Amino acid sequence: MTQPFFVKSVTWREWLGLVAGLLALGSTFLPWTTLSTNKPDIEVILSQLPHDQVVRDAWDSSFFAWCPPLPLLLAGLVVVVFGRVRTVRVSGLPHLWLVVAAASVLLMVIGWLTLDWEFDADQRGIFEAAGIAIGPGFGRFLGMFAALASGVVAFLDVRAMRAEGKQPRKRSLRDKSR
Repeated sequence: MTQPFFVKSVTWREWLGLVAGLLALGSTFLPWTTLSTNKPDIEVILSQLPHDQVVRDAWDSSFFAWCPPLPLLLAGLVVVVFGRVRTVRVSGLPHLWLVVAAASVLLMVIGWLTLDWEFDADQRGIFEAAGIAIGPGFGRFLGMFAALASGVVAFLDVRAMRAEGKQPRKRSLRDKSR
């Protein structure tokens, strides 16, 4: 189980963890919050506003938009680099990965529920009077998908670690000589 870091020694679960983290990071540059309306005259006004006032990426949104992808990326990197080190796995790396993924999903859900809090009360009042809806953008959906995927793969890695723990350990040459 303890192997030096080689690309071939990294499992598919660990690679998927890194891909999910990179996907989550990439989603932060896509629209996370959008303003929309079904009134044609208001739609014309929204189209004349600067793009960054109508569509916001995660970095221009709230803490609950830009924060969750960062731990997912960090977890993916750590799992790829240290995932094949037996002492780190036994110490709970897969469990830590699962907790990070669950926390990221929870933070994203809170961000989704508090989506309109990105704007102050006066702005929300104006939006409501004008019939402008505050909605999630594609990046928010992609980020949530990445967080859920990371959680599922982390769960599978926890199960795989338990199965590895039930197998007898290979004896080293030093142990065989005794």
